Amino acid sequence: MLAIRPANERGVANFGWLDSRHTFSFGHYYDPQFMGFGPLRVINEDQVQPGKGFDTHGHSDMEIISYVLEGALEHKDSLGTGSVIRPGDVQRMTAGTGVRHSEYNASDVDPVHFLQIWIMPEKKGLEPSYEQKAFSDSEKRGKLRLVGSRDGREGSVTIHQDVDLYASLLDAGDRIDFDLSDQRHGWLQVARGSVKLDGKMLRAGDGVAMTGAASHEIEGVDAAEILLFDMGR
Repeated sequence: MLAIRPANERGVANFGWLDSRHTFSFGHYYDPQFMGFGPLRVINEDQVQPGKGFDTHGHSDMEIISYVLEGALEHKDSLGTGSVIRPGDVQRMTAGTGVRHSEYNASDVDPVHFLQIWIMPEKKGLEPSYEQKAFSDSEKRGKLRLVGSRDGREGSVTIHQDVDLYASLLDAGDRIDFDLSDQRHGWLQVARGSVKLDGKMLRAGDGVAMTGAASHEIEGVDAAEILLFDMGR
């Protein structure tokens, strides 16, 4: 079964320096029908103006993934980690027992556009940790590239939950088939462009919850970028 979460029905937060769209309840946006899906708790699409960002703040007991679509995001945290995240990078931060971090647009000229994803960990009290890896366009073009997993296989970042996270770049006419078992949940997030899922048109910002055993087909309509979550129940 497919349940589409249209982009234009997401929560909105606009503070001038930040324009954010919330797929699930977050901050001042609350909808009891959209509190997450399986272990997936947050998908925020954020656009941050040049030189602006999130001041140092704390998190605990959450797997936080940053996925940059355009621009560059500068990350600093209380673990002593500092990095710049660019398109193609996947950053995973395990907040665990507690971590403080800041996220800023690394440019004084160009905005940064990224997805911030929160996944509930398999257990509380994990040791805080950080990981960042780069995945080339060629690895994702026309196919599903595993970029996050519980066991870190195939060079993916390690997510402390039964979640396989795939990324893909699709051109018009590209097709990807994938199977979802009855013991799994799936979520497709269209990051950019347009695709069809089993013939249903989806555009940037749309998400789809998938339940029940089925074979699915994703077809590129124009230049598109997608994330696919294959999650244990």
